[in-house]
This record gives sequence, C-alpha cells and structure tokens, in this order.
Amino acid sequence: MTIRLVLAGCGNMGYAMLSGWLKSGKLEPSAVFVVEPNAELRKRAEHLGCSTAADAFAIPADAVPDLVVIAVKPQVIRDVTASYKRFGDGRTTFVSIAAGTPVATFEEILGELAPIVRCMPNTPAAIGKGMMVVFSNPLVLDDVRRFVAELLSASGVVTTIEDESLMDAVTAVSGSGPAYIFHFIEALTVAAEKAGLPAETAKLLAMQTVYGAASLAAESDEEPGVLRQQVTSPKGTTAAALAVLMGEDGLTKLLTDAVEAARLRSIELGK
Repeated sequence: MTIRLVLAGCGNMGYAMLSGWLKSGKLEPSAVFVVEPNAELRKRAEHLGCSTAADAFAIPADAVPDLVVIAVKPQVIRDVTASYKRFGDGRTTFVSIAAGTPVATFEEILGELAPIVRCMPNTPAAIGKGMMVVFSNPLVLDDVRRFVAELLSASGVVTTIEDESLMDAVTAVSGSGPAYIFHFIEALTVAAEKAGLPAETAKLLAMQTVYGAASLAAESDEEPGVLRQQVTSPKGTTAAALAVLMGEDGLTKLLTDAVEAARLRSIELGK
C-alpha cells in the first residue's frame, strides 16, 4: 500500500488542512491515511475519500509514509507521537502543528534520525487564508521542505524561520493574532452601538470595515502607515479618533503588551 501522507488527528485544524490539500489537487485521497480515534471525525475524512483508522497500529506494516502530520492537542502529543516511532528511521518526515511543542520533544520520542518540521498555523487556514510559519531540523531534505511548503500553501501564506526560539513570538503574533482581530471587531461593534447604530448595522459596519481594510492593506503596494495617512484629513474625524488610538497608552502599547504576555505564556507552556 502506498501512503504519501498520514494525518494524525482530524479535528478542526487537521480537517481544514486536509480539505485544502485535496481540493488544491496537491494530494490524492488515495495517498492519505487518517488516524483519528473519534468515529464522527473519521467519517469526515472518509467522505473525502481517505482511508482511516482509530489508531496508528492499523497502518499496514509495509507502508512507509513520506510524511506524518501530527495535528493533535499538545496534551496528548507524546502518547500520539510515540505510536509512530516505527517510522523514525529517517525515511519519513514528521510535521507538527501542535502549539508550544519544540522539535527536541519529537526528536526525543522518535529518535535522532527523524526529520522534523514544526509549523505554527492559525485558524484562518480553515478558509485558505492562514499564516503558516515553519521551522525544520537539519535532517529535513530540501525537496521535502519544498513539498511541505507547497502543501501548507493550500491553507494560506507560508514563511520560514531559522531560529526555533522565535516560535514563541510567532505564536503570540499570528497564532493568537486572529483572536485580537475578532476582539477588535467586537469592540468596534460595541462602540458603533453606543454611537446610536442598530445592533445588526453596527456588526456589519465593524466586520466589513476590518475585512475591507485588511484586504486593501494586503493588496496595496503602500505601507499600512501610508494608507492610514491617506484616510486621515488634518483636524478631521479620523484624526480625532487616531489621537485617542495613537496616544501614549493607545493601541500600539496595548498590542505590544498583549503580544509580550502571549509570548511569555508560550515559553511557559513549552517547558
């Protein structure tokens, strides 16, 4: 049996990434084996045409996958990874999307021959708009790096870091970042309601404004600061609002403090 990729865990993130791989044509369903103990979650993968099993020991003994993608909660990462130790002879590359779990943990479990890729995705990956940041140990071959990057690109933008310690900052910015944006939408909605707008109108204005501004920033050749200045007339309404947001204890300080709190917590969890 030829298995190109084993997906360990088919929860929300694992399923979203799997769907992207198959829809993009980067993988055929017949080349994917999904290991998921939850029967309902297995059915989702089966509907996509993939072979499934409740545990890793059901993978045929003569099947050596190119990739094993670990997409489970950090709390069970050691037990789950240990069940794939038979693939730790160097022929299979392991890709982890588990937050806060360093490459050294996988090397300890799988052995010193195992090529390891650590990836930090975020939830917009579910709609192909994610941010994936990758770090690899020296055993990962260049062609495998390219294949992994190509796979991950089905879920959004992919970039690489060479210093694994920066993953804590990555987690704090792009990993946790969607929650900051969601909260900004919540806060802008509340502010709109307090300004007198009906609840549904307030929500629509807040949501579409954030979406439109982010899309414009992503597609424009101008820096965000220049785009901000283009919206801001001297002594106008935007200038009045920005005087609050850009004050000494304004948005930049709040976000800097928030990112640092998340980074420090990521370091703690990694221990």
